[in-house]
Amino acid sequence: MSDQVHYELFVRRKPGAQWTLDMATEIRTHALATAEEALEQGRAIAVRVSKETLDPESREYKSISIFTKGQVDGGKPKKVQEDLDPLCVQPSDLYTAHARDRIGRLLEAWLARHNATPFELLHRPDLVEKLEASGTDLQHALQKIAIPEAEARGMSVHELIRTFQGLVERTVANLMKAFKKGALPDLDKEGFARAAERLATDPDRAFLLGAGVAASIAPGKNWSEKIARLLDLADAAPTDPKARAAALAAIETPLAEIIGSKAGMADLLGANDADLGTTLAAMTRLAGGAQVEALIRVEAGVRHCMPELSGTAKRLSQWLTGDDFPAVRSSIAHRVLKELNGVRRLRPADAESEIEHLRALAMSLTAAAGRILPPEDITSAFTTRSKTLLNGEFIEALLGRDRSSREEVQMLIRLAENVMGAVNKRMAARWLSANIQALRFERELRQGPDSAASKLASLAGLQKSLIRSGLVIEDYEPLCAKLGDLGGLVETDARLLTMLVRAPAPLPQKLALLIKLAMGEAGPTGPVADKARLEAMKLARAPEVREELAGSPETMDLLKGLVQQQKAAA
Repeated sequence: MSDQVHYELFVRRKPGAQWTLDMATEIRTHALATAEEALEQGRAIAVRVSKETLDPESREYKSISIFTKGQVDGGKPKKVQEDLDPLCVQPSDLYTAHARDRIGRLLEAWLARHNATPFELLHRPDLVEKLEASGTDLQHALQKIAIPEAEARGMSVHELIRTFQGLVERTVANLMKAFKKGALPDLDKEGFARAAERLATDPDRAFLLGAGVAASIAPGKNWSEKIARLLDLADAAPTDPKARAAALAAIETPLAEIIGSKAGMADLLGANDADLGTTLAAMTRLAGGAQVEALIRVEAGVRHCMPELSGTAKRLSQWLTGDDFPAVRSSIAHRVLKELNGVRRLRPADAESEIEHLRALAMSLTAAAGRILPPEDITSAFTTRSKTLLNGEFIEALLGRDRSSREEVQMLIRLAENVMGAVNKRMAARWLSANIQALRFERELRQGPDSAASKLASLAGLQKSLIRSGLVIEDYEPLCAKLGDLGGLVETDARLLTMLVRAPAPLPQKLALLIKLAMGEAGPTGPVADKARLEAMKLARAPEVREELAGSPETMDLLKGLVQQQKAAA
């Protein structure tokens, strides 16, 4: 059983085309969901997901096709079933990452009652004795794993239970034998560095050091105390490279298990009552290292969303800033990724704050990309999360009931800026279109108490925000045109340009205002800008204006900019 597995998605764009790699991820459900999405969106006519398992001896990947769908071999859909992983047959198999993960799920309630991890259960004789004495817990666990395995493999349930029972008995016997012989190190007496140096060349050093570490953290009353004890051991690790590597490896496994559990992470961060957004921000800061800390210093929005780490969490973050404990960083990062791919709200009570937290998380994870997660997995996770921001329930919570129509459009533009994925951008554009095209927006704008100049400046700001929102030009151009048309109506209602031209103000001042309207600075592009451009050029050609412009270099610069803009447009 190997603990180095990932999944690759291959797509076929058109009939007869070659398979091309579209993405790679360690999350099976993510690969399968992305494959289905590629077919639904028409990005591919056929998809194939393969499971890649690293052989620890040959260091080569074994590829197994687990899902194929679409027009394969002349358009005939084809599905390939995944080969079943081999059963654990040796006691050493139970110490692999996949086996420990399954043990953790099968005995989750029992381990939680005893405040222990699968790693500790496999290395602590006292825990093994308690499990055997419990009677039903172990038997129920064996039944839970044997029934589906027997159905999948066409074997007898009783036969599999006997197989697993024999494996458990041999594993327990090995542990108890080592304990009775006094082979398990006592790190509190011997010292961690000395024990690691003594066992550095022992073929069973992983098991023996693991037993010593498990015994050392056993007195911890909660997960945070156990993490603190593990970090104390890490501080005492030897300096000899080989012994240090063995020592830190023995610490990393239980540390990753504790950090990877919801209870362990919540206890470490002291965030039992915190919402998901705050928890993910703290986890990202914990694993992100120097890249995230640098971002916090320069980005106020990220700084506002990232909670301060203290105590044991801060100690751990300092360790994770270096190159040690990559599995712990990976465990934290994948927890973040899993939650982002889920449907739980980040900030259930504050939709606007949820957008800000999502933006801060995206910036932070992107800054640390490559160190903790592949960039493509980060992009995919935020694309998936963006979908949850575009359903009617979230939009209703975001807009509320007390905002004006203009404030609603501003908020939807903010939303469009922060969603990822072409499909999600298009959906955000549809929400914007529905609001901008609505009669309510026009009525509130034209009949509102603000001055015409203020309304035009507001429309210009909305246009600029739309262009910067990341929408494709086909989506934002019609919306900008609609805002321009509304600006024309506002100007007509107030006869703003007519009054401006006739106003008894200095000519350079009037010309400057006309130019700003014509260039889309003081008003939206469209009818108002076109009309202002004509009036500005007409006014600039008047002989008496030239003399006054000579004393106003700022207005002359504006006029030159307008002329250059016209030439560029032509």
